[in-house]
Amino acid sequence: MSNEQQKPSSPSRIASVTARIQRLKPVRVFLHYSQNRGPLLAGGLSYQAIFAVFAALWVTFSAIGLFLRSNDALQDSLFDLISTSVPGLIDQGDGAGGAIDPNELLQAGILGWTGAIALVGLLLTALNWLASGRDAVRTIFGIGPLKTNILVLKAKDLASALGFGLVILISAAITVFSTAALDFALEILGIDGASIAAQIVASALALLIVLALDTVVLAAFYRIVAGIVIPFRRLAGGALLGAVALGILKVLGSTLLGGASSNPLLASFAVIIGLLIWFNLICQVILVSAAWIAIGMIDAGIPLDPVAEEERQEKLRKEAEEKAAYAAAQAALRPRGIKRLFFWRNRSR
Repeated sequence: MSNEQQKPSSPSRIASVTARIQRLKPVRVFLHYSQNRGPLLAGGLSYQAIFAVFAALWVTFSAIGLFLRSNDALQDSLFDLISTSVPGLIDQGDGAGGAIDPNELLQAGILGWTGAIALVGLLLTALNWLASGRDAVRTIFGIGPLKTNILVLKAKDLASALGFGLVILISAAITVFSTAALDFALEILGIDGASIAAQIVASALALLIVLALDTVVLAAFYRIVAGIVIPFRRLAGGALLGAVALGILKVLGSTLLGGASSNPLLASFAVIIGLLIWFNLICQVILVSAAWIAIGMIDAGIPLDPVAEEERQEKLRKEAEEKAAYAAAQAALRPRGIKRLFFWRNRSR
């Protein structure tokens, strides 16, 4: 046999390699994400997220601005957390610019007309974003809209928004406490707080806190806001994967968004364009992580929608019962028909 007959043709090798690549889970996740309109959904969510974040910041600082003004450590920690989560949102006075002056936030008053407008804007934009995010995640899972009373659903979204805000404040407080505890531990060990080792430990601790925060928020978003029944192990794994991706984005945030400010044609809109890009990346990570969980559940044979699966199984059970009853009725009638046939034959003779 010749070498040409022994070796498979080039097109068949390409097809084999392509099929092998398409069986990889990351590839199937991105295909699932694209086929379920993931990029389009992420674009719509990122547009709504900008307005929701601005309104949420104004209302939050209007409500607790007086307390923050008297607590410099918590104030700095909260601003650092916001700047890490959304680069370019807070102007930290380092020349990089920012969309919001922190001094104006600290002077916000909830009793003023600006606070009232921001409160209404927060309710509208935040609740709409949560509703859109819920529908987007359920679309990625191939599940229809959540069938719940609209008032109950909005109350649930409001409670979720307040819960997410409370988690951010708690995270900032934990950062202050952990920083103080780290400084105390370094002082006992006789290590200079300005040393490279101390700075590395402090940075790692801050990243771990942000990682834990993002994991909890993503898990709550998929399970509570979207209302999807997900096994804990797969929920934790998908949320942690998304949190790691968000952490990488935050570490590379200034680099990723530097292109907008370096373009002279976009300099006047650099902050807004940067925020649009940033929120689009964040929303895509949220939906891609949801697709990762969905593909994992499909591979494990776990129904993505237990309610619909239960209804389908109930329908199949009823159909099986009807078929069995019909077959039993046919079997019961068959002997009578045979007896009648023999009766008429004998009578005719």
